[in-house]
Amino acid sequence: MTIGADQQKLQEKLKEVRRQAEERLAQKEASDLGFPYIDLNPVPIQVDALALVSEEQAKAAQLATVLLRQNDVVLAALNPKSAPVQKVVESLKKDGHNALLFVCSFSSLQLAWNSYQYVVKEKTEITGRVSIEVGEIESARSAFSRLADVQGAIAAFNNPATSKIFEVVLAGALAIKASDIHLEPSETASRLRYRIDGELNDVATVNLKIYHSLTSRIKLLSGLKLNVKNEPQDGRFTIKAGPKDIEIRTSTIPSEYGETIVLRVLDPDAIQVGLEELGLRKEDLEIVRFGLRKPNGMILNTGPTGSGKTTTLYAFIRYIYDPGIKIITIEDPIEYHIEGISQTQVDPSAGYTFANGLRSILRQDPDVILVGEIRDLDTAEIAMHAALTGHVVFSTLHTNEAAGTIPRLVDMGAKPPIIAPALNLVIAQRLVRKLCVGCRLPHELTLALKKDLEKFLSALPERVEKPDISAIQIFEAGTGCDKCHGGYKRRVGVFEIFVMNPQFEELMHKGATEAAVKKLAVENGMVTMQQDGVLKVMAGITTFDEIEKATGPISFDKVI
Repeated sequence: MTIGADQQKLQEKLKEVRRQAEERLAQKEASDLGFPYIDLNPVPIQVDALALVSEEQAKAAQLATVLLRQNDVVLAALNPKSAPVQKVVESLKKDGHNALLFVCSFSSLQLAWNSYQYVVKEKTEITGRVSIEVGEIESARSAFSRLADVQGAIAAFNNPATSKIFEVVLAGALAIKASDIHLEPSETASRLRYRIDGELNDVATVNLKIYHSLTSRIKLLSGLKLNVKNEPQDGRFTIKAGPKDIEIRTSTIPSEYGETIVLRVLDPDAIQVGLEELGLRKEDLEIVRFGLRKPNGMILNTGPTGSGKTTTLYAFIRYIYDPGIKIITIEDPIEYHIEGISQTQVDPSAGYTFANGLRSILRQDPDVILVGEIRDLDTAEIAMHAALTGHVVFSTLHTNEAAGTIPRLVDMGAKPPIIAPALNLVIAQRLVRKLCVGCRLPHELTLALKKDLEKFLSALPERVEKPDISAIQIFEAGTGCDKCHGGYKRRVGVFEIFVMNPQFEELMHKGATEAAVKKLAVENGMVTMQQDGVLKVMAGITTFDEIEKATGPISFDKVI
């Protein structure tokens, strides 16, 4: 540790000692005056409470209104008995507010007064809505065609107005279709990153002054407590981009050097993906279409978080949507809004869980139900019962492969005689990056690789349309161009799908392991995710590297 760092820590320790001494004096003053004492350091100061009294009046009277609960206002002051404070109390009373008086230290007041910088924006921003004109978004999209453009725009600011740089950060994320914005503080600066096509990319390094200003504005917009920095918080706000609302979900957690913030960008355009655009090969697409045309039964989609399950299920809903049927969802949370269907959100604090919500939904005369996730036996049994009684049910399960679905349901306690007839299809998926057709490079098709691919093709089920090995052109990622991000652009799904039949029920009665289920599914013609991925490599869509990242080391002569 450097001498400078030691001195800084010593100064901070001395500052804390002086503050504690000041708080003890404030406690004694409160006791002498006959009022309760309050330390505002851990108190979540509310901007709408602060706005009840002007900054000038608050400083003149040595007070701060910090919390508002219905008609009650928590008012902290150096001396609640003073004439200026009593004048404010009377003014609040005329406005229908009951002042709850506390004694605090001067340091506490200064902390509260620092939040007045946000009161000016309260009318337009505390609602959680940022107005960005369509022209500005379109301008940003035309100016920011790739990550380097955003990096250059942010680097051009030496000491920008926070609102301006925040606008650039948001507009840049939208323009290049980033799914998340990360703000990560360190000892001397903060790193800004975008997640693009599943990969995190450095955008800029901003100084701590800008970081703190950005943090405060983000928390204000998201409805978070400005002065609570030592515990996680979640919030949201909405960007009004012309006729389109883009929701931003905010998550903060305390870290060593400040709060780490992640903004999830929920652009409704991101899920406007049709069934044919998901990446399903022709044979699997026909299986899915056949399953979606059934009047009842369950389709389960499995995979880890971020594997594209929500996009796939929403594509299913859009495919079957008809004004003559009723579709209801129960989600955690509602990520995207779909016109024409009823969407509900779980609220465990109110007892509205997946299971309880599903029971209520069944009383709403639905034809199709989407259950965000099956997490327990109760939800599983209700969902399967619905599938057996004339409803179409879509849901997700957290397993790594399609074959893990049956053992997972059995482990939950579900009965094989219920699972088999309720399930129509089981789908597992991952997302891989697509090659940029503008800069992809030919990959050498060596004799060894050609032999591997021949073995691979011979192991595929007969139903699969196999490419001509002599006409195959394998590609690898280029260094990037003005149309992509490092040689890749967008993502596509790799899938494995099996159709339930009586053989699986027989297997369940014998104690179905994941390996046994997978063996039977492959015998019945299932193409595994890795096989699907290699076929996409042979079609020039993605690379071997991407498939290995998603499914593990590639085996050309063994089904994985």
